[in-house]
Amino acid sequence: MTTGTSDDVHEIRWHGRGGQGAVTAAKILADAAFHSGFAGVTSQPSFGAERRGAPITASSRLAHEPIRVLSQVTEPDIVVVLDDSLVEVAHTAAGMKPGGTLIVNTTKDAAQLVAAGGIGGAVRVVTSDVTGAAEAVGLIVGGQPMVSTAILGAFARATGLITMDAVEAAIGHVFTGTAGAKNVEAARIAFECTTAGGAHQ
Repeated sequence: MTTGTSDDVHEIRWHGRGGQGAVTAAKILADAAFHSGFAGVTSQPSFGAERRGAPITASSRLAHEPIRVLSQVTEPDIVVVLDDSLVEVAHTAAGMKPGGTLIVNTTKDAAQLVAAGGIGGAVRVVTSDVTGAAEAVGLIVGGQPMVSTAILGAFARATGLITMDAVEAAIGHVFTGTAGAKNVEAARIAFECTTAGGAHQ
């Protein structure tokens, strides 16, 4: 039984802005991971005095055995960034383990993100135009593209930890009908447009 972190535990930290759905994305990931064969899944939001648009974080852990750790992730294997402006201002790569993967919703290339964020160590930078995927299917709420589900397609492509079938099933547990179909299609598009960069020293 897993009681702490180990090589068998995948630790994930989410960075987004209030209203973008980072917490929702973390919860849906937990469901998708369970359907992909992970017996241990956790999702912890980090709440403070955030307002809409302010930087927020959430944490996830995935393992094949039960997890007893519920603290926020400080040394992630994977970081998911829903807004590329946060790479420069929110220290998104802080504490990342060597060989970790940084997944960013952006139209910029990996080299631009590395330069803007001062990203050091052997971090693999993966980019995906998740906002474009949401816009392509009309996934707009309050005038803003909703990227919380589409980013899961990028996560599936970048990590291989979860399947797209599991992502679609997990989205279907939260969204139904036309809304569900749009969220699934946005995730599929994001999956296809995800580009993995190499490790950066």
